[in-house]
Amino acid sequence: MLAPTAAVNDIPPKENGDDVMIDTSGNMTEVAETRGDSTMDIEGAPKFAPIQPKMEKKRGLKPQTRKVPIPPHRMTPLRNVWPKLYPPLVEHLFLQVRMNVKARAVELRESKATTDPGALQKGMDFVQAFALGFDVDDAIALLRLDDLYIDTFEIKDVKTLQGDHLSRAIGRIAGQAGKTKFAIENASRTRIVLADSKIHILGGFSNLRIAKDAIVSLILGSPPGKVYANLRSAAARAKERF
Repeated sequence: MLAPTAAVNDIPPKENGDDVMIDTSGNMTEVAETRGDSTMDIEGAPKFAPIQPKMEKKRGLKPQTRKVPIPPHRMTPLRNVWPKLYPPLVEHLFLQVRMNVKARAVELRESKATTDPGALQKGMDFVQAFALGFDVDDAIALLRLDDLYIDTFEIKDVKTLQGDHLSRAIGRIAGQAGKTKFAIENASRTRIVLADSKIHILGGFSNLRIAKDAIVSLILGSPPGKVYANLRSAAARAKERF
């Protein structure tokens, strides 16, 4: 007697001692179709339903958070511009934001209304740009455009300078009343922050290269007149390109 789970196949008897080839693919197809199980395909591989977009929230996972440290010298400007700083994060990126004065940091957290998966990173870049010394009006461009970056380097990365030589290099970059720095910003369409021996540049990829080449030339000792001429030619090439 056969077991209840045994499959019964109609095997024709052998004739004249010849071997008989049995094709079971048709039987497997019929079994798969008659079974009615939607989790198995014809070949017997499991099929899983697609993950729902809000599955993680249904599981009760905690929302992601970020903590951006603020330097001590930027805490007072942060308090002054706080009514202007948080609306873009709350109204456009739908993030929860708070200023932790005791920890000297700005804390960001996703909310139920957050739909953009990169909103938390954009908000973090925006706050970090302000912490580096950029104005809110300049840093807010990081939220509106995707091809903006921040490049940071030190003067000693270009040339090792100490004492008065370092001070003169910083003076050459800034110029009288900031004239040289403004000329580089206008010609390359970037924003530059001089924080002692550190230099922060905000702009597009090609514009960052133009501004950085001009600053490196000033650090190495090139006269400002030559740098201005190179900036004008680079700006002209950029206009022709676009």
